[in-house]
Parts: sequence; C-alpha cells; structure tokens
Amino acid sequence: MSEGAVTGGEAKGDTGPAAAGMTADGSAEPSAAVPGAGMVADSDGAGGAQSRTADIVPGPGGVMTDEVGVVTGELTLRTEYADGKVTLRVQYKDADEWYAVTGGSVPLADPAGLDAVHAVAVALLHRPEG
Repeated sequence: MSEGAVTGGEAKGDTGPAAAGMTADGSAEPSAAVPGAGMVADSDGAGGAQSRTADIVPGPGGVMTDEVGVVTGELTLRTEYADGKVTLRVQYKDADEWYAVTGGSVPLADPAGLDAVHAVAVALLHRPEG
C-alpha cells in the first residue's frame, strides 16, 4: 500500500480530497452537500456482517414492514449485509426496535456493493417533500 493510502495524503494525479471529513487538528470539516453525507458504516470484518444507516423521511404512505405494517415519520434506514444477503430495516428515529422492510431482502454476491445498494434504498425511500 502506498504511503498516501495509509496516511490519507493525496497520491500523484489524485485530485480528490484527502481529509476524509476531518482536519489535521481532528475537528470536522465544514458540511458540504454531498450525496451520502451523514451515513454511518459498521463492520465486523472485510467479509463479515456490515451495515449502513441513514435518517430518512418517507413520502405519503410510509414504509411497509413485515412486523408492524406501515411506519411513517422520521425514520432511520439500516442496510445490512450478512451471509451473502442484503436486508433493509427501519426504525423510528432514536427507537430501539428495528423492522424488516417488506420485500427488502435480496442476495448480494459481493459486499463491496453494499454502499451502492444503500444509496439506492435511501434515494427511493427518502421523500421529505412527499
């Protein structure tokens, strides 16, 4: 691995940011309108269970879940990858209980696709304007 990849510095020819959201003194960089900003990632290893979360507000009709039917209002969406499968779950923001999104489970051969699946799920379900 190159030193740039390890330290976060820019490699030759790389024109992207090297700060990864943090400044040298450890404070957060100013907010930017970037798709996916505010998402959180969890992992227990390169090939193991992983998840991504984002706060969403679904449009009229809410999100259908297997356990409790339709949920509406401010929600958190979690996209989980485990055992070759992606599962979407939602919870009321800051609640403890998670509910499986109806029809929200599909096979995913490569866990590297988790970010893309999560981005699509957020784009489809986050409809704060209705």
